[in-house]
Amino acid sequence: MFSWLTKAISERIVHFLEKTSDQYQSFSITDEETLRACLQPGDILLVEGNKRISDVIKYLTQSTWSHAAFYIGKDAAKTLEPEREGPPINLFIEAHAKNGVITTPLSDYASFNTRICRPVGLALEDRKRLVDFMVQSLGKKYDIRNVIDLMRYLIPHPPVPIRWRRRMLALGSGDPTRAICSTLIAQAFQSVHYPILPDIEVVRRKGRGARFLEREILHIRHHSLFTPRDFDVSPYFAIIKPTLESGFDYKKLEWHDAGLSAPSRQA
Repeated sequence: MFSWLTKAISERIVHFLEKTSDQYQSFSITDEETLRACLQPGDILLVEGNKRISDVIKYLTQSTWSHAAFYIGKDAAKTLEPEREGPPINLFIEAHAKNGVITTPLSDYASFNTRICRPVGLALEDRKRLVDFMVQSLGKKYDIRNVIDLMRYLIPHPPVPIRWRRRMLALGSGDPTRAICSTLIAQAFQSVHYPILPDIEVVRRKGRGARFLEREILHIRHHSLFTPRDFDVSPYFAIIKPTLESGFDYKKLEWHDAGLSAPSRQA
């Protein structure tokens, strides 16, 4: 009966959360060409967003990263734009609170602090399956009718104990109402059984003699519990820094001394 009203309220909340925050400050931006040359299909680009919802996610996850985008590569991007001449533009797939699952150009992240996380040892066939999973997810719309799911983001620093904050991000009806993108990417990696941050159970059994043998059994977490930060701290993802990959030589840097001299030592 009131579905039209809740939908209207949800849309206004999303509009509010998508507004730019005036507290954002960039400090380590990689130029677009250097970043493009370093990326590989399957890479995750973490982004420190500048929207109101970004501030809440960063607070709840205790991390600088509020958004994650999946790099599909030039070949997959080309198939999405077969009539386009020249190199493809929309090389990323992301889940957006307002627009659902969409393709995104690299230029959208040009003015943000970013980090590349790369799955280590990922088989080529699984890499393709990951890309296919993300491409097939295009067009999915977020169900923004659940007002409760969205209202939790209206308070920039909710008074929630640290141990409950991750659970707060996963609250909801079970539909894709969450405004963070890492849940979709987590689903993709779980589809090929590639670990991000699984729950680890240590099993001990008695071996020969008096010694005990231990082995670890990985348990899959529900995808709704994953946040952008998890790709950064995961032991299975390498951190790729484009400046170093392109051949960094500190000897070639030009410093502006501005008349500064070394501090004198006092006896």
